[in-house]
Amino acid sequence: MATRRCLLRLLSRRLLAHTPQPTSRASIATRTLTSLAKPHAPQAPRVLASPRLFPSRCHYASNRSSGDGEEGDDDDHYDEEGSGDEWGEEEEAVAAKPPSGKTEEEKVAEAAEIGYTVVGPLGADEKPFKPYEPVFAVVQIGSHQFKVSNGDSIFTERLKFCDVNDKLILNRVLMLGSQSQTVIGRPTLPDATVHAVVEEHALDAKVIIFKKKRRKNYRRTKGHRQELTKLRITNIEGIDKSEATAVAA
Repeated sequence: MATRRCLLRLLSRRLLAHTPQPTSRASIATRTLTSLAKPHAPQAPRVLASPRLFPSRCHYASNRSSGDGEEGDDDDHYDEEGSGDEWGEEEEAVAAKPPSGKTEEEKVAEAAEIGYTVVGPLGADEKPFKPYEPVFAVVQIGSHQFKVSNGDSIFTERLKFCDVNDKLILNRVLMLGSQSQTVIGRPTLPDATVHAVVEEHALDAKVIIFKKKRRKNYRRTKGHRQELTKLRITNIEGIDKSEATAVAA
């Protein structure tokens, strides 16, 4: 309504500025008779010849008193552009990592910072898996800690520079325990080691990430799957197992 009011006001001013000269009484009478002879027809709305004749613009301000209303208005509008494609259909199998371009010394040093050492691939004749022993260890891999015993399987963030069926040594052991004794490191135990085998590299369940920008009509949903490595604990060394074996027998 406000826009229509502005246009009518501009039209009236423009028409008053360009009014023609007054005509004679005879011509007025002739036009009156002609208009009476014809039936009344609905007048067509006037169409502007060119929008350039009226270059004025109207700017309106919002009457809302707070920003909460603006946020609520954005909730009524969803920008679905690309929301379906950004979910992405990831493959179940983890793609092979490209070569990192690092030397063997750099790879060993980076793996040691995380808390493991790659020994080599598992031989075809090797049988590293042993029966359960009542011994446990607390190991740290990266920023996570796990309490494990031989035969347990754990999932960690994907470990670098190792493949499936590779043998690992977890050398960051924080604690060892058995039926006869408990050893606590300060913070680690230098003589304790935990042996493991890489069983698989897999993807975790999909996590939905929701992104929103206020007053920008921007909303996106994207799926993310964390890469994981499954380890199988084979042996724990660094603690006396004699009494534990006697009790188990």
